[in-house]
Amino acid sequence: MCLIVVGWQAHAEFPLVLAANRDEFYARATATASHWPDAPSVIGGIDLEAGGTWLGVTETGRFAAITNVREPGMAKGLQSRGTLTRDFLLSGMPATDYVETIDGSSFSGFNLLLGDGESLVYCSNRDGAPRVLPPGIYGMSNHLLDTPWPKLVLARERFAAALQHLPDDRAFFALLADQSIVDDARLPQTGVALEWERLLSAVFVKSATYGTRASTLLWQDRNGQVRLHEQSFGPNGQALQSSVISTAV
Repeated sequence: MCLIVVGWQAHAEFPLVLAANRDEFYARATATASHWPDAPSVIGGIDLEAGGTWLGVTETGRFAAITNVREPGMAKGLQSRGTLTRDFLLSGMPATDYVETIDGSSFSGFNLLLGDGESLVYCSNRDGAPRVLPPGIYGMSNHLLDTPWPKLVLARERFAAALQHLPDDRAFFALLADQSIVDDARLPQTGVALEWERLLSAVFVKSATYGTRASTLLWQDRNGQVRLHEQSFGPNGQALQSSVISTAV
């Protein structure tokens, strides 16, 4: 997952709203969003190589989402970062307790957002102690929470505007589909080649081998209903399956 914007208690009717793009190599085996076969109360995609997930939610509104920290040349962690989200969704632990069980040294760099209905918690093994976030709009890409990369600043601004149109979700998917490349002078310097910095500077990333695999909008309304809308993509941004999953109130 390479771009996440979340509104936590920022809308009176929808206390949780999350828009995200998952960027990955197209060759990596993935199951699209659905109820998990071995845990039907969980909704989300599955990384079929390591068994975890980049984004998931339960029927009661517990959610977890993760991004990688871009740090080329660093040794790979012993465990898959997707297990952090999976294990939280399968547990009944409060988010504040769960993050205390994480051994950050076992993983490559990550940013983790966890919600349990009572609190929104941010945890990163590259950014000090976990913290409970107050109501607001937050974003993360492949650095730390709210790092002002151009695409993240733009996404947060457009997310805030899109909140006003809920339950119409078209503005969210429009922001997630933005393929604009940032000018070289404004590109972050993350240690990858300039060609990759340009490619990855877009909200929606596309190429023949790597790009946005899924755009997802997740929300929970004040009555407790959860809705997840996922649009999946193939090489060069080809639109594939679209899924909408809602829970009963």
